[in-house]
Amino acid sequence: MAYLELLGGFVPLLVDSESLVRGSVAAARRMGISPLVIGITLVGFGTSTPELVTSLEAAFVGSPGIAIGNVVGSNIANILLILGLAAVIAPIACSPQSIRRDGGMVLAAAVACVAVCLMGWIDRVEGVIFVVALVAYVLWTYRQERASHDPSTEMHRAEADLVEPEPRNLTLALLLAFAGISATILGAKWLVDGSITIATELGVSDTVIGLTVVAVGTSLPELVTAVVAAMRRQSAIALGNVLGSNIYNVLAILGVTAPVHPLEVPPAILERDVWVMLAVTVLLLVFATRGRRICRVEGTIFLLSYGAYMAALFALGR
Repeated sequence: MAYLELLGGFVPLLVDSESLVRGSVAAARRMGISPLVIGITLVGFGTSTPELVTSLEAAFVGSPGIAIGNVVGSNIANILLILGLAAVIAPIACSPQSIRRDGGMVLAAAVACVAVCLMGWIDRVEGVIFVVALVAYVLWTYRQERASHDPSTEMHRAEADLVEPEPRNLTLALLLAFAGISATILGAKWLVDGSITIATELGVSDTVIGLTVVAVGTSLPELVTAVVAAMRRQSAIALGNVLGSNIYNVLAILGVTAPVHPLEVPPAILERDVWVMLAVTVLLLVFATRGRRICRVEGTIFLLSYGAYMAALFALGR
């Protein structure tokens, strides 16, 4: 039963988060919002919605291992699994401007995550600081890109264009977005409940389930976006989507969850996983700046590293 509940959570998170993105993008277009703003905000935040609702649900039911593990595990999966797969399909071009700004922000968010985890709790104050930092970053990005036409600007516009055709009617678009978020919330509840049950049955901690099954499940929208972009030879979009998602995961998800329900950091995440997240973030930036692309060999290294990380988690079981 728990496995059916888990599967029942994955399907809405994938299908209805896409509906949320499509509906939100459609409504924004009908209201005259520029593709640049849509790419910077709605696409990146929309694909992170499963992580947000899942972490909130986990926090409410008293499972910080899933709430925090979902964020940390998703950031690790975004880099090693999703970018690794995208790079194997097609090498990923890396704009120096995007790496300096967005890559730098991803690194800053990872460092901030490690810093707050070292305190043992992610409290309301840290959450508010994260949200303020995210708003400042989005405003800074928009002002910078509105005044320029560098590759990162075009990438964000292309992110909006990558979204499939949507309802032209504003009311239908808003209904689609509302239906998407409603079903995503329901899927998150099933996912969290099923994950806790499975962790008990397998004799592993909910932290391990949060870092693995839940993290991969909530990263499915990013995975679909990256694969589609790579197959269309628009691999820069895959990189931009992952960088944006990793920023949103830390600043938005932990930033929103902590003020609602402060989170105690599980010892295993503090001792191991936040450092893995920081290490793979640094590795990504090294690969991206060396040769200005992530090649198939480096993508394969990412995938093999992710496999080794998954195996180590289940071997340790905590």
